[in-house]
Amino acid sequence: MNRLKKIKEYYIWGGLFLTDSYQKEGIELSEKEGAKTPFRFDVINSLLVKKNTANYLEIGVRDPSLNFDKINAQTKYSVDPGLEFKSNPVDFKMTSDMFFEQLRTGKVLKQSIKFDVIFIDGLHLAEQVDRDIKNSFDFLKEDGFIVLHDCNPPSEWHAREKHAYRLSPAGNNWNGTTWKAFVKWGQNPEIRIACVDTDWGVGILTKGHTFEETKGEVSEFYEFSHFEKNKKDLINLMSFNQFCTFI
Repeated sequence: MNRLKKIKEYYIWGGLFLTDSYQKEGIELSEKEGAKTPFRFDVINSLLVKKNTANYLEIGVRDPSLNFDKINAQTKYSVDPGLEFKSNPVDFKMTSDMFFEQLRTGKVLKQSIKFDVIFIDGLHLAEQVDRDIKNSFDFLKEDGFIVLHDCNPPSEWHAREKHAYRLSPAGNNWNGTTWKAFVKWGQNPEIRIACVDTDWGVGILTKGHTFEETKGEVSEFYEFSHFEKNKKDLINLMSFNQFCTFI
């Protein structure tokens, strides 16, 4: 049974399949995005390859086999409270807020530690992502990178706030509102950002001048329709090959 048929069966509700155009578009966009390569770990490893003794931190691991285990870094640390993956084989079984609080007081690792790359893939809500970015910059090397997952949701349904609402055209696919925090930080004159157009949008932030400045104005209320029309300029959307020319 192919995935499209499974999705159609999943959406049977009250004996009727929801066949409106939004449902069809959502399914097609999910299929298209899910087929893109390379993956987030390929982007991360391309940033780490130039580091001889790299320190890597991953926030929001869930299943380590999906990303963490594929990262090529001399020293790696992982943070996850284990809400979605009960075995939770990570270094620090706690929320990112608790981790950074304990890191500042020396309860975990050394207060002086700095990371080359910090990957954020925790709770996909703008307020939390914004806080994770702010905390991460405090422990990032001057030439380091913060990487975010889910920065380029293909539709407003994928960018919904509640993951549990799975009768939307996006089904179980969920990018949340990570994009809002990413766009916000892209307006900071001291930060440069770019988003690799693969794996649901792999966003990169740095204090260096690796990328060009973002263009375009952010809409006052962060409407998705405005983001959708202007994403290329707002988040420096580029292909993986283009990204490689900058690093």
